[in-house]
Amino acid sequence: MNVNTPVIALRIAGTIFGVVSLAHLLRLVVHADIVIAGYAVPGWMSAAAFVVAGALSLWMWRLSAPRE
Repeated sequence: MNVNTPVIALRIAGTIFGVVSLAHLLRLVVHADIVIAGYAVPGWMSAAAFVVAGALSLWMWRLSAPRE
């Protein structure tokens, strides 16, 4: 099996985007506060990031699926 294939790269990227998406969802569920340089990051930013990262994850996994 060749590990230098686009399928492997897409699956790794899809998994990373999925983990990032779940991290944003976890932040929303536990109401964790994030402060960057004294600025409190609002929760809606994590909601948007959850949707975007989740969509990217699904897209990467669909691209890596075998074609029929």
